[in-house]
Amino acid sequence: MPPSPITWRWSAGCTPHCPEVPIVRSAFQPPRWLRGPHLQTLYPFGFRARPSIALRRERLELPDGDFVDLAHGGPADGPLLLMFHGLEGSLRSHYALPWMRTFHQAGWRTLFMHFRNCSDEPNRLPRSYHSGDTGDIAHLVATIHAREPATPLAAMGVSLGGNALLKYLGERGADTPLSTAVAVSVPFRLDLAAARMERGLSRLYQWHLLRHLRSHAREKFAHMPAPIDLSQLDAMTTFRRFDDQVTAPLHGFAGVDDYYARSSSRQYLKHIRVPTLILHAEDDPFMTPDAIPSAAELSDSVTLELSPHGGHVGFVEGASSFWADRRIAEYLDRPKP
Repeated sequence: MPPSPITWRWSAGCTPHCPEVPIVRSAFQPPRWLRGPHLQTLYPFGFRARPSIALRRERLELPDGDFVDLAHGGPADGPLLLMFHGLEGSLRSHYALPWMRTFHQAGWRTLFMHFRNCSDEPNRLPRSYHSGDTGDIAHLVATIHAREPATPLAAMGVSLGGNALLKYLGERGADTPLSTAVAVSVPFRLDLAAARMERGLSRLYQWHLLRHLRSHAREKFAHMPAPIDLSQLDAMTTFRRFDDQVTAPLHGFAGVDDYYARSSSRQYLKHIRVPTLILHAEDDPFMTPDAIPSAAELSDSVTLELSPHGGHVGFVEGASSFWADRRIAEYLDRPKP
């Protein structure tokens, strides 16, 4: 049974006599030995098995002369699920192959898109990818729909990929061939997420991700002129500084505040017209609870499913049991209005 709506979040100015709102309490329950946000976040990295899946690779050329690498898997026909990973993610991410196998078993084909510079080869242009980059998502959706106009299309995004997907859906409204969408552990407000990553144990995640970002930048600009000052890379020890000196100038933003303001998905949620499920844990160590949107910020097409626990893309309910897999598959198979 789907979780029942909760009524502790209200539209602006509403009282407890208002109608129920599209924020529901998650059915997820963590085990007693794995309740903390960091345990939930880190457990899958070390203990989640990565299955072997037969995949077909494809390089999709982009209108600006760059490319993204794709991986196709699953049944020979049937509905198709487009998948968008998180920051510095890839098929090697702990959720990628397990989720693909789950969706294949449920009858879905999957198409996993690596954002620029996230596959095994650096992308061609100085620019890379970022949290608000919806152009490549739009090009992929249009390309696949043109190839298979009769095929039902859905999409899901994780973390950064979820932010970009929600922003795309809000920008497009009803003008998209996608029939449904799912987003998991989304940093709805990039400024709040960046600030959170500078505190407590969350600094470990920041250190890990920035190490990869700096390494990828060096690798790319070893083969082309760098439009940024690479000598400062080692000093970029926070997301805010990296985004101000690398992400923003590479992608046409006036600075880090301009990038965060224009690329955060929260402001786009009220414009989404495709049935969309958002799974989120209130203890996500990549952000703070005040980043979570209110009911007034959600369109009627969006359901925000909140859990007190779950960490960041965790939702571990047992030693080898991961609740989000089953919940997403259930949602995708449910008839949409």
